[in-house]
Amino acid sequence: MQFEDSRHFAESLDQDDPLARWRAEFNFPLERNGYAPVYLCGNSLGLQPKRAVRFVEEELGNWRDYAVDGHFHSGRPWVSYHRQASAGFAELTGSRKREVVAMNTLTVNLHVLMASFYKPTQARFKILIESQAFPSDRYAAVSQLRMHGFDPDEGLLEWTPGDDGLLHTRDLEALLQRAGDSVALLLLPGVQYYSGQVLDMAAICELGRAAGSAVGLDLAHAIGNVEMALHDWAPDFAAWCTYKYLNSGPGAVSGAFVHERHLSPDNLDQLHGWWGNDEATRFRMAKTFIPAAGAEVWQMSNPPILALAPVIASLQMFREVGMPALVAKSAQLTGYLSWLIDNRFAGRVESITPAANRGCQLSLVVQDGCTDPRGLFEGLCERNVTGDWREPDVIRVAPAPFYNSFSDVFEFAERLEDALNAPAA
Repeated sequence: MQFEDSRHFAESLDQDDPLARWRAEFNFPLERNGYAPVYLCGNSLGLQPKRAVRFVEEELGNWRDYAVDGHFHSGRPWVSYHRQASAGFAELTGSRKREVVAMNTLTVNLHVLMASFYKPTQARFKILIESQAFPSDRYAAVSQLRMHGFDPDEGLLEWTPGDDGLLHTRDLEALLQRAGDSVALLLLPGVQYYSGQVLDMAAICELGRAAGSAVGLDLAHAIGNVEMALHDWAPDFAAWCTYKYLNSGPGAVSGAFVHERHLSPDNLDQLHGWWGNDEATRFRMAKTFIPAAGAEVWQMSNPPILALAPVIASLQMFREVGMPALVAKSAQLTGYLSWLIDNRFAGRVESITPAANRGCQLSLVVQDGCTDPRGLFEGLCERNVTGDWREPDVIRVAPAPFYNSFSDVFEFAERLEDALNAPAA
């Protein structure tokens, strides 16, 4: 597409956008300082779907009307409520329904799954992460090493970016070859949170298998953003949050994936709890654990219904639209944003997100001798632009195809120029 730097052009793209009607299905932040909101922070917290409000209110009503009987007799019975997420999670991750389950929160799920898949020996004990891993993933890996009696300085292996700031699978392959048989687990993201680079997840899984290592993926920035094929790629496990591109609200219930090859009913290598017991026998209160089918055996507690209701609402919306349509619009939105940055701010602002491997997010760095990039970010905030800041000098912006428009992208460029040209305080 031939882009143009004009409001009229952006508005014409919005008029032709087949997904434009979905914008009205979300609640936007308030006007501030005389500026309408430009919300480009779906990579951190998605906007509130109006449907999520309705779903939560329905469950509050079920609690009011049925009390404990809501577990069995409400419109979406609570005892099986987590299954309302299975089809949506499976579609978004390219999995089979029995391979996914809604439970816990992201880092809790990583620990729960590592309890099953991180099985170190004195010879094979290292955990491979990327050197700029999201802090929570690093904390989780370090604590797992310590709890198994290993020194994190020896047990943590880091995949570092190349000179271009990007992670290359050839470097991962070389790192694994040097490590020999010492790596027990690869714990890597689908999308690198800082740069926005979409990693080659299929290659990561293949390299991990070839090295004899378990493979776990953190899909926090990938789910609802890029298309995936977990069943075919065959990591051992994966986990994700739902409050970013899935628009399910702060702290909403997360999801987990366990590949089908690990789902034999004879496999009891999990931390067990009540909700991992087979539903048909759960309320007999027996002393013997009877495993639930599929990935549900990894559940421990009953899900928090009010925190899962927005997830169900959001997944319903994703199923109605379909990821192919969202990904197609995302490519146009982010492509237009990238073009505007290059066309209007060449030599002043640069995206460090690779054009060939990106989803919604662009990570922007100011290039023109700006001594106060944080001040520029605050200038955008004053103009009611919501992105987010990552030390030391990156402003992340992510136009989400569900609710962002091409006019949002154009308006961001306008306000960025205004903030760049504003006199220093």
